[in-house]
Amino acid sequence: MERLKALMRMTAVRLSAVYLLLFAVCAVVLVFYVTATASNILKSQSRAAIAEEISELGLIYETAGIIGLVRTIDRRARQPGASLYLATDATGRIIAGNVESLQAGVLDKGGFTEHVFGYERFADNADDRYHIAVAEVVSLPNGMRILVGRDQTEQERFRQVVRSALILALALMGAAALLAWVFVGRRALQRLDRMSAASNRILAGDLTERLPVTGAGDEFDRLSENLNRLLARVALLQEGLRQVSDNIAHDLKTPLTRLRNRAEAALGGGTGEGVPREALEGMIGEADQMIRTFDALLMISRVEAGSHPVLKDRVDIATIVADVCELYEPLAEEVGARLIVDAPSPVQALVSRELIAQALSNLIDNSLKYAVGEGRQTTVTIRLSARDGNCVLSVADDGPGIPADQHERVLERFYRLDQSRTMPGSGLGLSLVQAIARVHDGELALEDAAPGLRVVLVFPLDGRTGSDDGG
Repeated sequence: MERLKALMRMTAVRLSAVYLLLFAVCAVVLVFYVTATASNILKSQSRAAIAEEISELGLIYETAGIIGLVRTIDRRARQPGASLYLATDATGRIIAGNVESLQAGVLDKGGFTEHVFGYERFADNADDRYHIAVAEVVSLPNGMRILVGRDQTEQERFRQVVRSALILALALMGAAALLAWVFVGRRALQRLDRMSAASNRILAGDLTERLPVTGAGDEFDRLSENLNRLLARVALLQEGLRQVSDNIAHDLKTPLTRLRNRAEAALGGGTGEGVPREALEGMIGEADQMIRTFDALLMISRVEAGSHPVLKDRVDIATIVADVCELYEPLAEEVGARLIVDAPSPVQALVSRELIAQALSNLIDNSLKYAVGEGRQTTVTIRLSARDGNCVLSVADDGPGIPADQHERVLERFYRLDQSRTMPGSGLGLSLVQAIARVHDGELALEDAAPGLRVVLVFPLDGRTGSDDGG
């Protein structure tokens, strides 16, 4: 009973029950319509034949009189397969015909009988004496009554056979539909139970659990596949959040410790006038680094979430490249690096000037920070081109590069190849560039420059993301 109640709570099962009920009603209506139509057709044919015989007998009565009419009725009544014929006198005594007895009241009214009536023929078998028929009764001036009819026993049997066959067929169809409905509903309920059990395990904290997929390709499988992709995304985001939390704690612990040590040194340390000032300057530098880290995190979150308007204009990317490279030229000379710019103008694209400049600045800054080595000059090459409707902006250096198996990892927030965190930086530069690429419907790729690393930023020239107005 509980399983039945659970089945009936399902929308699909309720709809199936409604359809089954409508089917049963239509089937019953169809059965009665078919049998009634068949009966009316047969009755109309019988009445037409009776009317024709009555007309013939009327002509005989006009020409041969009562005697000729009675003789004709007697002769026709004796023929094999004859219709019903009966002639009675004014008192109701049978004069001629092939009817032994009639249902009471049939001869009381003239014209066609309203309903079938029962009768018995002469020489009927004991087991088959009762028949039904329709007839027309005609009263003569002398009180005699003439009845001409057609037997309806076979027609009634045919009608009953047709009705029984239709009822049986529809009953079998209904039973099959009911069994199929119960089978399908039960199977659907079992699948929902499995999905519910998996959902409970997921709610309990097991994010590795997935909803079952049978491979049937039906709506349950499509729902499970979509939810499984959502769960995979949630698990990935949760893992990323955990890593970000760990990295934030790790990256902030070091500068906070240095801040505390310098503050402690300033309080209990030297007596010279410059000692507190140097300590305060160091503390300010550490605080600035933490502020830059949080600013980078906020920018990545805003860009990825689209909560901050991204205003796009059609600009020449070569101009942005020239301006950023000019800004980094002094720093490159200071660390012993050389910037090579290959950016033929114009390359017009619908972009956010500030974000593209920020992405290029991050890439050049990374190359100058990590590719510069002792005793050699590092070359950083910035190239710009337009290809297949896309803008291709790349920054390559001839430094140590990044192992191929780490290319995906370095795009994660706070991930750094220098696990000891001795090098400056927060591990957010490439994450921000990737977020900027996504907001421009583009892609960021890391390639081996042999030697060194090449970072390629590709985005469409026409800005087809539809964010031109701040979306």
